Order: sequence, then C-alpha cells, then structure tokens
Amino acid sequence: MPQRHSKNNNDLAFFTYDEKRKLGYGTQKERLGKDSIKPFDACCLCLKPFIDPMSCQKGHVFCKECILECLLAQKKDIQRKLAAHAAQQKQEKEEEEERLILEKARELDAFDQQNHGALPQYNDKNHSRDKNGFHGANSVKVTSFEEEALRTMKAFWLPSATPEAPVKVDTPSNSTFCPEGKEKLKLKTLFPIYFTEDESEQKKSNLDKTYICPSCKVTLTNTLSLVAVSSCGHVFCKKCADRFMAVDKVCLVCDKPCRERNLVTLEKGGTGFAGHGDHLEATDFKHLGSGSGLGLVRPAAKT
Repeated sequence: MPQRHSKNNNDLAFFTYDEKRKLGYGTQKERLGKDSIKPFDACCLCLKPFIDPMSCQKGHVFCKECILECLLAQKKDIQRKLAAHAAQQKQEKEEEEERLILEKARELDAFDQQNHGALPQYNDKNHSRDKNGFHGANSVKVTSFEEEALRTMKAFWLPSATPEAPVKVDTPSNSTFCPEGKEKLKLKTLFPIYFTEDESEQKKSNLDKTYICPSCKVTLTNTLSLVAVSSCGHVFCKKCADRFMAVDKVCLVCDKPCRERNLVTLEKGGTGFAGHGDHLEATDFKHLGSGSGLGLVRPAAKT
C-alpha cells in the first residue's frame, strides 16, 4: 500500500497546501504580455498611434488634438470652480451683512425694552413680579436668552431646527496639470517631436509605421530609451544622444544648437495596468473563504 501524500489526501478537516493552490489562495503572479504595455508611439490619452505628437518637459507624449482638448477641458473646469467660489464668497458676505443687521436690530429692541418696559405689569404688590420671578431688565435678559437658545438649538428631530452642513468650495488652482505625470503643464511648454520613418520598407497602412534612429539607423522599440531634443523636436536613441549630442551640443539632423537641458527622455510603457521596466509582473492576493467561489477564478495549477 503506497503512502498517501498531501496531493491525493482530501479527507482532512483543513486545506492542504496543494488544495489552497488549486483554489487560488494567496498571491497570484502573472507575467504581463505585450498587450498590457503601451508602445512608445502611442498617445498617453487615447492609447492609439499618435498624430502630430507633442511632448511635455517630463517626456510624456500626446496627440496634439488630445492634449489641446484636455487642457481646454481643464480650463473650463477651472472657470466653473472660480465662478462657484465667487458665488460662495458673495453669499457669505450677504449672510454676514444680514447677521450684523439682525444683531443691531436685536440690540436696539433690547435697549428699548430696558428703558421703556421696566415698569411692572400689575400695580398690586402681590403681583409685582412676573412668572419667572424677575422684573424689569432681568426679565428681558431671560427672554432674550431663551430666544437665543431656541434659535441655536440643533434638534435633528425637528424639521425647523435640523442642522445643515455647509458645503464650502475651496479656492481652485489656476494651473493646468499634465494628465499623465500630474505636474503643472502649460501650452507653451509643449513642443512637437518628429520621428524618422524607415523608408526602406513599404508598409501597407499608417498603423504599421516603423521608426528608426536618424543616427545609428536602429529600429526604435520599447526596449530602447528614447531622447527628444526640445529645441528642434528630433528623436534619437539614448546611446547616440549621450555619445554625440551631449558632447557636440548640436542636433545630428538639423545642426541646430542644443544644450544638455534640451535633452528630454521620453516616457514609454505603462497604461495604469502595468509598468515598463524590470518588474513586468502583476500580483493579486486572493483570500480563501467559505462560499467565495475563488476556485473558478483561476484554473488549477499543473504540478
């Protein structure tokens, strides 16, 4: 009789390690494929091959139409928030003026009662005091205190005294931000970039364009780090940029002078679901519980 192992022993009161693996318990890891990584020639907003590409100073590439629509939408949102903030300030100012007017009127009424309403209501000595045991200015004080207490009482069960939570609009920022890097972005800081197409191969459509480095003629892919010159917009591989342009201070295509600060490294890969780099692996923790049905999430691991 062979010894029973944990893989075929399923009559225990607890789950074995192999049973937990088959049910998808623990941290599941999966290598990301090409479909999960944004190519270098895709817009960061529409995720399609860019048209008239433009880049910010951080290296995020957008279609010209996409980034202009994004900045215009942000401008409209800022105008809406500014209008709401101005309306709120105007309302607060009106409420403050109304409060001051009511407070002044209340003080005048109290002063008038203290000077003209201090006489007792009855001439009889037994009825010289009111029902609260006070007379004159004291009765005015007690009455005003009760009115103030009723006015400020926060009784949630009374519709007339239900407290309201004021919604305050903070002062909005007048700056527009990059939709990818969340840093401040202005239209004048964007610059167009130009890729060199591979003319040796005839492609059938515009979606199958192949770009090369104008210096070393290497085909540009996601495996290469790309550098754009902000002064002229030409794109090179990082090796050529560090070897030639960083030393000669001139563009290799148009011979336009450039400085080291004009060399912008283009960002590539990563769409929110995955990132490009050494860690191209997605992890997700699965908790095993009664009735969770996690056994149907992933197929059983083959051993």
